[in-house]
This record gives sequence, structure tokens and C-alpha cells, in this order.
Amino acid sequence: MKVFKLAAVVALLVAGTSVVQAGATFESVKKKGFVQCGVSTGVAGFSAADSKGEWKGLDIDLCRSIAATMFNDASKFKVTPLTAQQRFTALQSGEIDVLTRNTTQTLTRDATLGLLGAGVLYYDSQGVIVKKSLNVKSAKELGGATVCVQPGTTTELNLADWFRANKIDFKPVVIEKLEEVVNAFVAGRCDAYTTDKSGLASTRSTFPNPDDYVILPEDFSKEPLGPMVRQGDEQWFNIVRWSLNAWVEAEEYGITSANADDMLKSTNPNVQRILGATPGMGKNLGVDEKWAYTIVKQIGNYGESFDRTVGAGSPLKLPRGLNQQWTKGGVMYAWPIR
Repeated sequence: MKVFKLAAVVALLVAGTSVVQAGATFESVKKKGFVQCGVSTGVAGFSAADSKGEWKGLDIDLCRSIAATMFNDASKFKVTPLTAQQRFTALQSGEIDVLTRNTTQTLTRDATLGLLGAGVLYYDSQGVIVKKSLNVKSAKELGGATVCVQPGTTTELNLADWFRANKIDFKPVVIEKLEEVVNAFVAGRCDAYTTDKSGLASTRSTFPNPDDYVILPEDFSKEPLGPMVRQGDEQWFNIVRWSLNAWVEAEEYGITSANADDMLKSTNPNVQRILGATPGMGKNLGVDEKWAYTIVKQIGNYGESFDRTVGAGSPLKLPRGLNQQWTKGGVMYAWPIR
């Protein structure tokens, strides 16, 4: 009799491990009815307000994807614009639920800030932009130059590392707000401006005469940009991580906003799981079974968003490069939804 009781207890414990344990952030987001995302103060193509005050961009679409997962409605989100120095404090304090601002995933940020990176949205590298009139073809020609940079960023650290490694002297001009640092560069307060190359391309596109500026060829660093959440709430971490993975994997399997309904009839077991035709994945996350279907139907897959916001269909026209699917020469490789 004792053997049967023990077996019953073990069975209950094993069954319990599959039950989603609601976390504080998850419950808070559910209760208030929207996702609060921390975004940049304005980077064209990634997160910027249009003439109507509506925020758009690749980072915004990620925020919308999380809202779609939580509420089956991609419109249930709000944004908090944050500078590089404000972003981590805002997340740590609970002012925002998730940081979808262009933020580099690093060991130090995972290990010392009480935060966690939840995946890579955009693979980038740091570079430098100068005026063509400077007649500079390489960053190695910038000896003695002044370089505008924002504080509290990996950009500031990478800048010092690269120039030190190449034994080149330079003078940093440190300015916190993006708009102010860009204005300082355009006004000639510094010879060069450095940040992620996607940011440089975005900024250049807003200049009155973009062709007067050139992004130099050197890559100062690796910059895997992605969302971050607070540590201690695994369910919310999973919501953010798998919203991103579903977005990427939908593109891999050819699921688009236009064909999502037809793809519900697919006999491909991977597609069935992604779209919720085969139930279970939503239950594992604690959300509706059609969570990934909703992301794709309302926003499009990762490739659709990329093209619309920063790629071929946008003013930036950035190449996919490393952000192409792994099956097409890039490194975008989603974890499987199964």
C-alpha cells in the first residue's frame, strides 16, 4: 500500500513540473492589460515616432509581438523612450516590463545588473561615420581626431579598446542624448561619430544631405542587439524569448501575414505547432494556443518586419547580411517550437 502511495506522490510531482508558474511580471502585465516597452529616444527604422506620434520600427514590432502573445492583440502596448543611461534603471525599477531598445547582450549585463538577455533581434557591429570632406577612407586615419559618443554604452568602451589596440590617439566627446550627440557631430564639434552601424545608417538617413557622409569600413566590435528582462520571472522571460523565436521561425517555414490562414491547414508538423493547429505550446507558456499565429497575422514574420522597417522596403535599405535566415547564409536561427 505504501508503494502505491509513494508512486502517486511521485506522479503528482512530475505532473506538477509541467504546470506554468505565473510570475510577478507576467501577472502584472496581464492585470494592467498592456506591455510597457522601453525603447530608444528615436532611431529611424528601429524605434521612432512618426508625424502622427505613432511609434514604429523593428524594435517596436518586437514589442508588438510580445503584446500579441499576451493579449492576442498587437496594439496592446505602450512605450517609454529611454536614453542609454536610463534604460537599465528603468527596467530594474519596474518602470518598464521589457527593454526592446537597441541593447547589446553581454556577460556583464546578464551577471551584474539583475537582468537577462532574451535573444538576438539584430546582429550588428560598431562603426564610425565622418564627413566626406574630411577625406578619410579608414578609421586608422583618425589619429588625434575628436569622436562623439554616448556614455553608459558598450560603444564608449569599444571605442577606447579599438583605438588603444591600434595605438591611435583620439579625444572622446561624451554627450548623453542621441539628438544632442548627432547635432554636435553635424555642427563640427567632433570629427567623427560612433555607434552601431545600423544606428549610423539610420542617423545618416535623417541628414539634409546624407551623401555628404560616409560610414568607414572597420568593425570595432560584435553587437548582438536584443531584448532584456528582469531576472527572477522565468515565465515572463519565456514570453519574450519565444515571441522572438516564433517571429523568426515563422519566416523560416514561409508563414506570412498573407498566408497564415491557409498555413493553418498545412500538414507540416512544425507549422502546425507554430500556428497552434497542434495544441500544447500556448499552454506551456500560459497563453492562448494561437499566440504565434496572432504575431504573424497582425505583424508579419521577422523578414516582413525587417524589410518594412529597415530593409529593402524602407528608406534605410539595410542589407539582411547576418540577419538573413541561417538557410540563406545568415545567422538568424530560431529555437524550435516543439
